[in-house]
Amino acid sequence: MKAGDKVKQLLRDGLATWIRRGRHWQKWLVLALFAVLAILLGFRLWVSSYASSLPRSGSGQESIVVYIPPDSGFVAIRKTLIDNHVIAEDIRFGLLARRMGVVGKLQAGEYSFPAGLSNQAIIEKLAKGEVYYRPLTIPEGFNILQIGDLLASGFGYQSHDFLQQVRNEKFIRSLGLDVPSLEGYLFPDTYLVTRGQMLGEIISMMVRRFNAVFAEISKQDHLPGQPGLPKLSQHEVVILASIVEKETALPEERPLIAAVFLNRLKNNMKLQADPTVIYGINDFNGNITRKDLITPSPYNTYTQTGLPVGPIANPGKESLAAVLHPADVAYLYFVAKNDGSHYFSTSLEEHNRAVIRFQKQRRSAKESALEKK
Repeated sequence: MKAGDKVKQLLRDGLATWIRRGRHWQKWLVLALFAVLAILLGFRLWVSSYASSLPRSGSGQESIVVYIPPDSGFVAIRKTLIDNHVIAEDIRFGLLARRMGVVGKLQAGEYSFPAGLSNQAIIEKLAKGEVYYRPLTIPEGFNILQIGDLLASGFGYQSHDFLQQVRNEKFIRSLGLDVPSLEGYLFPDTYLVTRGQMLGEIISMMVRRFNAVFAEISKQDHLPGQPGLPKLSQHEVVILASIVEKETALPEERPLIAAVFLNRLKNNMKLQADPTVIYGINDFNGNITRKDLITPSPYNTYTQTGLPVGPIANPGKESLAAVLHPADVAYLYFVAKNDGSHYFSTSLEEHNRAVIRFQKQRRSAKESALEKK
């Protein structure tokens, strides 16, 4: 065999050997690919099983409420959830969040996690910012100090921050009001509030509700009333409505109480309303004295004629309506009876007789109670 032919033969043998060996490596390559795919599929199933599983067993457990502070990163949020037993410590929480593309998108706030939520549902809740809203109920007649205490005790706010906000002139003007304080304009109602919500948002909700209610009442036809009753501005209506609110808890009496005060204003008489005096006393101890009644203050309607300098509480719809639509009566006086209602009079003589009568009844009731003891 010639040298050239030998070379050709060697090349053919080498190529055949390479092909045989290549097929051998192809088999290993295919097996390796199958192994990788199996691992990836197993990993996906492992994460998917975590996504659909429940982090807490039992459907009868109560919801867990958790607060996530602002600026909390993913690691801090995960730790908070683990510490509060919302989720179990598992590396798959982070893997699932990454697969869902929401790492860095979980939002702060207060959340309620009921039993029965899957791990994926928990992550979706945080990503969508589906925060927990608590009902905030402002009772009729609450003043700004009481509302501040309510927000501090049940919602984690500082009462002094609230008081600063409701007295902030720039903020008040942004709400379309030209008053020194929002006392009287924080409408008593039930609002849905979430922890961490800006105080300004909560206060704005109350003022918007006041505006809506006041506009609704103002559109109603006015009752005849007494001729010559004073025309009041919106702020004066709120001031007088706050006094009516504190004077009686009986809805049917409010138009009568409002008429008494309007008649007194018409006749240039002092209102002589105890609740206004009380509002002007710092740290009132619950007992109003003669000294309190004769001590001048911007809220003492025994020492000054006309309305006090501002509202003394936040009136409800019925008290506002009573001032805008007072009863058609000539009453100038009223005195509390023993059942919580009031006796109304047109003359001072009749009023004084009623005062003596009901004072005697109260003394008799008190003495009878002491005898029973």
